[in-house]
Amino acid sequence: YHVEKILFSFIAVKTARHIVNLIFFCLFAFCLQARLSAQEIKHYLFTGHTYQWHTDGSKVDPRLVELDKSVYDRIWLGGDICSEAMLKRSTLEYIDSLFDIGKPGNHYALGNHDTRNGNLEWYREITGRETYHSYYQDGITTINMNTCIVPSDCEHLDKQFRMIENVCDSITGSSHLIVIMHHAIWDNVPGLPSPSQYSHTEFPYWNANCFYRENNSFTGAIYPLLVKVKNKGIEVICINGDMGANGKTFYKQSDDGIYFMGCGLDNSRYLDPYELSLQPKDRLLIFEHNTEDRSLSWQFQDLDSLLLVQRGR
Repeated sequence: YHVEKILFSFIAVKTARHIVNLIFFCLFAFCLQARLSAQEIKHYLFTGHTYQWHTDGSKVDPRLVELDKSVYDRIWLGGDICSEAMLKRSTLEYIDSLFDIGKPGNHYALGNHDTRNGNLEWYREITGRETYHSYYQDGITTINMNTCIVPSDCEHLDKQFRMIENVCDSITGSSHLIVIMHHAIWDNVPGLPSPSQYSHTEFPYWNANCFYRENNSFTGAIYPLLVKVKNKGIEVICINGDMGANGKTFYKQSDDGIYFMGCGLDNSRYLDPYELSLQPKDRLLIFEHNTEDRSLSWQFQDLDSLLLVQRGR
């Protein structure tokens, strides 16, 4: 009897310990899962100058059509998406079907090929936003600029500048401020080479607004605002999409520690396989964002290689 009682007590203790261990294991697994969820890694895609050559102006480079864009949480377009993007509404709807330009976290910075036919009301109707706008998500503030506003359009030029000014003055909780644009309007920014060395255009006389009393270029009016943001401890990144022919990628920090970068596609112009083989590879700019530690890294990735991996080759 005493042996049985001792044996029963021993089994009960062992069972209780197992239960306690099981509870602790479940709590540990729950906490680990919660931490992994908080450590969500997100990916963002930037590309520009994406139109397909030798068409009627209504198509995107077929490689971008094939690319699996669902793996990217946000898509940022740097303009010149189709060579006649707003000649027909159906072309803008086609762009929307590929890149979901109405999604709040996605952006479409207009280029000269996007705006030269007018019809900007279609952009506003499909995206639900003005051609220039700002947005906050997951600790990152983005500004989508329209660098194609002509100097005589003081209403929109000034509204865009006031938006940029207000964002830069009020931004506090973001880890990064990202400014997306088409043209490399940052001529004469301290520490940067001339945009003519890598971008399709150089706009030294681009106007930021119609009222600035001293220097209303990007460097004179907008860049000082970005430096103030940088001095708050917020990383600032400017990206342009008017590239692909003169240069495939650009990356450099200004003397004030602000990142300037860009990329674009252009190789769909080459119909001869041998001539195409001589060209540098078209590249996409891919961001990786850890939303827990608020870190953001980036790299330029070869579009053709991404497609080979996607095809399982």
